[in-house]
Amino acid sequence: MENFSNKPAVSPEFEARFHDVEENLKVIRSRIARAAELSGRSADDIILMAVTKTVPVEVINHALSLGVDYMGENRVQELNSKYDHLDREGRHIHLIGHLQTNKVKQVVGRVEMIQSIDSVRVAQAVAARSRELGIVTNALVEVNIGYEQNKSGISPEAAHELICEISEFDGINVQGLMAIPPADCEIAQTIKYFEEIYKLFIDIGSKNTHNNSYTMKHLSMGMSADYAEAIMHGSTMVRVGTALFGRRNYNK
Repeated sequence: MENFSNKPAVSPEFEARFHDVEENLKVIRSRIARAAELSGRSADDIILMAVTKTVPVEVINHALSLGVDYMGENRVQELNSKYDHLDREGRHIHLIGHLQTNKVKQVVGRVEMIQSIDSVRVAQAVAARSRELGIVTNALVEVNIGYEQNKSGISPEAAHELICEISEFDGINVQGLMAIPPADCEIAQTIKYFEEIYKLFIDIGSKNTHNNSYTMKHLSMGMSADYAEAIMHGSTMVRVGTALFGRRNYNK
């Protein structure tokens, strides 16, 4: 339980937002704990990732100070504009949005994990840049579970083959799957997608042998509207933005 009584003074501009984040975080953690319990796990088994698209650095750093150690940015340009101002010590920064090959050099070395690998070409570029820097970049393969034409991600049927191929590249470490069900679904249909991606996650993990260098450690699924349901259906990492930071104006 965090002690919020000894907070440093903040400007009036952010004081209300800081308070909202604190209250929202209490609700989120309570729901995560309950969902984890219902799925036979502990809240400690679930990673809460703050999705920080359009969120000011001051508000992000406040969330980090409250023990939200994982943050995910959607866009490389926005990540880089905030990077030097983030309280990064001991934190885990992920890229969760689509990555183009021409942006790889701008992000590799700044993030611990890229959650949106969906092609051999992008994986090759990430691996090559990682080798240049003498590092290994963790990755999740993004699965287009709803077969949406306007959304990135590999088809479920092609996911295992892609993972096997790119896991052989030096400089990249495949650790699981990420998926975003279609946004216009009723919750019952969303749950069916969660069940499908979890089944795929388990199936790919069961096919792993000592000859393969990938692991099925993380299943990143569930966002503000459905993170509790995602946890109850196998998610190990939920990506929460609106429920933590409030509604944002994406047209800014």
